Amino acid sequence: MKLHAAVTQYIAYKQSLGMKFVSDGRVLKSFVRLHGNKDLNAIGPERVMAFLDGKGPLTSFWHRKHCALSGFYRFAIARRYTGSAPLPRRLPKLPHRFVPHIYSHAELKRLIEAIPACFGNHRYRIDPETYRTLLLLLYGAALRISEAVSLTLDDVDLDAAVLKIRDSKFHRTRLVPIGAELACVLTQHLTRRRAQNANTDAPLFVRRGGARLTRAAAENAFCRLRVLAKVLRHDGSRYQPRLHDLRHSSATYRLLSWYQSGANVQRLLPQLATFLGHIHISGTQRYLTLTPQILKKASQRVECYALGGRHE
Repeated sequence: MKLHAAVTQYIAYKQSLGMKFVSDGRVLKSFVRLHGNKDLNAIGPERVMAFLDGKGPLTSFWHRKHCALSGFYRFAIARRYTGSAPLPRRLPKLPHRFVPHIYSHAELKRLIEAIPACFGNHRYRIDPETYRTLLLLLYGAALRISEAVSLTLDDVDLDAAVLKIRDSKFHRTRLVPIGAELACVLTQHLTRRRAQNANTDAPLFVRRGGARLTRAAAENAFCRLRVLAKVLRHDGSRYQPRLHDLRHSSATYRLLSWYQSGANVQRLLPQLATFLGHIHISGTQRYLTLTPQILKKASQRVECYALGGRHE
């Protein structure tokens, strides 16, 4: 069996089960491009390791690629396309887990204030008001970037104060409530957009010229904005602050506010998981360790229980 045909079958199989299979599909297509349309049995361990190692330093993506190949080879062996998987038995130790940047309120203010200077030039493809609304939405509703740029005018229900997030990361549609201040920002943005395009299925966020704002364009623009706003990491981290970190910051501040008010955080976590669109609560529990403030509040809570205190 040729590699290209086997990978094509495997991707089609996964998608037939209702999976989007985008990320792993890209990994496997890269594997095909690297090795050409060779016979599966002609791809040895050395070639697989070359693909896994890549050219840069070891990152968690090494394990992502290994996971994608493991699934593919299990599929191929079960159908007798090949007799064995040329994958390494020993996996390298994962690098330190990536820690998102939690924006301070001062940093958030600087980002917003730098938008006019960053996008004021009419030759730039994104206008300032559009990008300001996007940033406030990402933070205020804790959306993923892909969810925000996929919104249409019809997905914003200001009367009910909710956003309809369609077919998100885990193939589910959910309703996300929005606060009064964010609703006001969206009202102004919707007024401008409906003056440009009355179709309810038109994109909520567009570039100058009317084309939908893409995730790549939004992220590239943010790289320019964070430099202008002097919002940078100086802790030796491999990555500078990201647009997606607005979602992490929003969730983290929500948790911190619950701790500060004495709320039962463990009881409220399932609500936050639903709000964020997580399938498993373990994905939400990661936010408990993101900031020293949360760790301090959590340790105080544990100490209170240990000494016989109570928190309702």
